Order: sequence, then structure tokens, then C-alpha cells
Amino acid sequence: MKINKINGKSNIIGKNLKKYRESKGLTQRELSEKLELLGLTIYHSDIHNMEHGRKTVRDYEVKAFAIALKISLENLYEDTDEEYE
Repeated sequence: MKINKINGKSNIIGKNLKKYRESKGLTQRELSEKLELLGLTIYHSDIHNMEHGRKTVRDYEVKAFAIALKISLENLYEDTDEEYE
């Protein structure tokens, strides 16, 4: 199976995911625990890889991150146009 990447990254929201997680004062483990309460298992090591563009983020995971961080989907996608230049 071929894995698609853009500019060497597997996702475009990683930088924003890290920014908002840190702005909320959460560790990757704490965010993982919040996601677990929503019924979604994402290990803290997976969050690390997502934040660094090494792991693909599924659409339902993006939605769960927005809910857990109490931000909008638009926040996670802000300033991502540069990935397409």
C-alpha cells in the first residue's frame, strides 16, 4: 500500500495540534486520556507522531481532537495552506 505524503508529512494539522494541546496545558498522555473518555483510543506515542507529521490523522480523529481541546475544526486547519505551495 502506498502512503501519500505532502511535503514529506503524513498530515497537515500536526503543528496546530501541538500548539493547541500545549496552549491548554495538556501533555500528550493527558490528551490521550481525554480522547479515551470520548471512546477513541489514541496512544500518546501516536499523538507525538501526529504532531510531528509522521502519522496520518483520520477525519474522526480530527473531530475528536477538536472536541477534546474545545477548539474548532478551523483552528486545527489554520495556516495549513502553506503545505500546498
